[in-house]
Amino acid sequence: MPHPQDTQHRPIWPGIAGSIALVTGASSGLGAHFATLLAEQGAQVVATARRLERVETLCTGLQARGLAARPMALDVTAPAEVRAAMAEIAPDLVVNNAGVSHSCPALELTSETLDAVIDTNIKGVFTVAQAAAANMRHRASGGAIVNVASILGSRVAGQVAAYAASKGAVLQMTRALALEWARHGIRVNALSPGYIETDLNQDFFASDAGQALIRRVPMRRLGRPEDLDGPLLLLLSDLGRAMTGADLVVDGGHLVSSL
Repeated sequence: MPHPQDTQHRPIWPGIAGSIALVTGASSGLGAHFATLLAEQGAQVVATARRLERVETLCTGLQARGLAARPMALDVTAPAEVRAAMAEIAPDLVVNNAGVSHSCPALELTSETLDAVIDTNIKGVFTVAQAAAANMRHRASGGAIVNVASILGSRVAGQVAAYAASKGAVLQMTRALALEWARHGIRVNALSPGYIETDLNQDFFASDAGQALIRRVPMRRLGRPEDLDGPLLLLLSDLGRAMTGADLVVDGGHLVSSL
């Protein structure tokens, strides 16, 4: 039986099919979802993560469906490794998704945790974007980079000081890189999800505390990974060819809710 999305009626986003698309942090969650989405749209996907076995499993499943997907071990906190990977792959599209989080009061935040968040969420995002752009600038077609940020980069919540600060940095970095690289035909945009329901957080959102949080979202619902599909494809495809330095927020209206 064909996969439900393997139909001739799936949307075609110009500039995606046939492109080489690299996705970081593709071992699970949104990264795995993004890699699958781009493969279904006809891209040649390189799914990367530190845990090679997880992306191998993902790509084996995609290949079994006749889709183009290749696994690669990649640590975004290792600049030499990132540069070597980008030189080998020369991607047209990059989804800069790898990230880490934490949860603790700011007074208990250790320097080790702060370093880990900064190394992956800020330095890692910059390293991947820089290495990708170094190859893209020599091509007439340029390229597109999407940095996955968060609504916590624009507003804050308790016990995530380092994470929120890192995502705020990603948003400003996105604007700075978009400005510098526009003349090379390289578009750099951000995608800011709100609260997205996954297998990992379903139990929390079923609890009283989780239900209370959902009631604070104007749409009174959580996002689903597929809610990010259209915004991501717009930023990567030729339909978004005049967009750079933008931040697309997908949060059910959470950011515009009253204080």
